[in-house]
Amino acid sequence: MYFDFDYYLRLLRHVWGLKQWPGRRRLLLRLVLVTPLATIFHGICFLLDYLLFPRLWTQQVKTPVFIVGHARSGTTLMHRLLAADGERFSYFLYWETLFPSLLQKKLVRWLGRVDSGLLGGFFHRKLKAWDDKTFGPFRHIHNMSLWTSEEDQFAMRAAFVTQQWATDLPVMEVLDLFHLDQMPAKRRRWLHHYRELVKRQLLLNGGNRIHLSKNPVMSGWVGSLIEVFPDARIVVMLRDPAECVPSLLKLVEISWRGRGWQKADYARSLELLLETSFESFHNPAQQLARHAATPHAFVDYRELTAQPRETVHAVYAALGMTVSDTFDQYLQANAEREKSHHSKFEYSLGEYALSGELLEQRLGQFYERYGWSRAAELRAGQRRAAEPHPAEPHAAGGCSPAPDAGDAGDGAPPATAAGR
Repeated sequence: MYFDFDYYLRLLRHVWGLKQWPGRRRLLLRLVLVTPLATIFHGICFLLDYLLFPRLWTQQVKTPVFIVGHARSGTTLMHRLLAADGERFSYFLYWETLFPSLLQKKLVRWLGRVDSGLLGGFFHRKLKAWDDKTFGPFRHIHNMSLWTSEEDQFAMRAAFVTQQWATDLPVMEVLDLFHLDQMPAKRRRWLHHYRELVKRQLLLNGGNRIHLSKNPVMSGWVGSLIEVFPDARIVVMLRDPAECVPSLLKLVEISWRGRGWQKADYARSLELLLETSFESFHNPAQQLARHAATPHAFVDYRELTAQPRETVHAVYAALGMTVSDTFDQYLQANAEREKSHHSKFEYSLGEYALSGELLEQRLGQFYERYGWSRAAELRAGQRRAAEPHPAEPHAAGGCSPAPDAGDAGDGAPPATAAGR
């Protein structure tokens, strides 16, 4: 099993230097004692997988679907809509990302059956109470649970390749999880390990399904994913930057403050996070312009929330798939619920050194193509948004309109917004 010793040592040195941080000793103990022991355990189980499950040697990863886009742009909504097509797709539940080995996952499932059959679900009820206590207070921001589909990049935490460190500590300048397309040495190792994780998850779910992935951080991995999975299909979610960019900054800042960090401690990381926000728009479009043969769809968040069924149909068509009657019935039955999809997470541009003019300057091509509100239209007052905020569809049919071909290379979506 792969382990990124480079990032491990970088973080260890960084934490060692945090002499004044109250959590330093506890995290050092975790890094020096817990992490090596957990890595050895996961590594042994990873090796046993090939001995105990020989089908793993021939398991293929065919035509995987990757949902990328800026965080808070509707990637979770799109992922969970597609995940409802259960006969087609395989995906990670959150608890499954905690156990990288197939042996571990099967053992946990067996323990669950024992608990249900012999103990009347006693431990499941205890775990459910813990789940509600731990994640419940934050579900107005992100609907998270051990039993919901989640970002499968989390499964790479045992390899010390996880964005979790960047939410616990302001270490954006120490650990870069985003720019994989610009890191050829790590690209090969990270994605070889990622493929191994996906193979195990596919085999856990029968072996004959399509892997479905949702990872905002993989907006910086699109070129690498296409290189390692040549038959990949990509869905790119797009949303008004004035809504999703400050939302992400606020979410991460809440996490840092909750762990005792002050603004001076995380100011640089916040700046770098803002830069990756802009790249989350540009990199998928640039990479798909270079790989025009890759089936893909650019999806406006407003269309997904206003016309979820029609939008999913359009995405399937763009990716060369057909919607089954069973899945279509699900989409029809749940369309109204998804149209009212919203939360009460509040933020504003004014909380950060972030203006509508700056967003337009850095993302002007996208403002033109998707008709997002300009700063001049919002200058009458500081808008506080309830997130997500569905609006009228700006083009019927689900996928975004095709922009001019001449702008494809500058970071805007390529000439075919949904193409093969």
